[in-house]
Amino acid sequence: MSAIMERAPSAQNFDIRPLSDIAGAEVIGLDLSQSFDEATRQAVYDAFIRHHVLAFRDQDLTKDEQVAFTQQFGALERHVARNRGVGDHPLVHIVHNLGPDGEPSGKVASQKWHTDKSFRELPSLATILHARIMPPNGGDTCFANMIVAYEGLSDAEKAELGGVGVIHSWELSCQKAGRLATPEEIADAPPMTHPLVRTQPETGRKSLFMGEHASHLDDRSFEAGRARLAELEAHATQERFIYRHRWQPGDVLMWDNRCLLHRADANFEAAKYKRVLHRTCLRGTAPA
Repeated sequence: MSAIMERAPSAQNFDIRPLSDIAGAEVIGLDLSQSFDEATRQAVYDAFIRHHVLAFRDQDLTKDEQVAFTQQFGALERHVARNRGVGDHPLVHIVHNLGPDGEPSGKVASQKWHTDKSFRELPSLATILHARIMPPNGGDTCFANMIVAYEGLSDAEKAELGGVGVIHSWELSCQKAGRLATPEEIADAPPMTHPLVRTQPETGRKSLFMGEHASHLDDRSFEAGRARLAELEAHATQERFIYRHRWQPGDVLMWDNRCLLHRADANFEAAKYKRVLHRTCLRGTAPA
């Protein structure tokens, strides 16, 4: 891994330090509660495209400040009904391991590999996740780089997958989790077909677009499509394609949903320690 510090070309002094060769860089010296000038906003976005995951250190944002930071990069995406934020902040989803009594429940959600909002007509560009209460150790978030995973396929496999569509289904995701989606959820998030291999518009590089919300492929039977997706996920989530983010207090993560899978790791005492994060999402564009 390169340890070269990047000096961002903007009016505000901050540094970008790569955290791994797969994905990830920490951003030091920015206060996300303050609006960016255009040069800073562009430098941050360029780093986001280059590193796929940005970790802004030492932040303490209110929900309003997190929304304002997110909006500097586009339109916020609404959450499905069960994940909507409370009160005046429906666009801020509270990610937590708490029970009805507000104490740790021992349960950690989102442990399957997925990309956020892939079941939308315009899947999410980015997720912003702000650590509010974290265990003293563990509770990591893992990322699989789907660009390098795609580039690691053989030429024959790339030819096989070109032009194939994958159906993404919130309803099926709920079934996998052992519950039925409500009629409201199904109406809000009907199944969507997207290219299995999508092109990153800023770089022209190709990546796999799949994950837990992916149901099946449109060029073969349901069973064969499910099996092929499982094979591709096993390939894409090999350790050599993964960046593991070990949270620090005050971290704000911003990651690219177009070219990453991610999952939460329950590598902490989830029945003893609280893990609470605030999540906003940016609406993306139609995959191509």
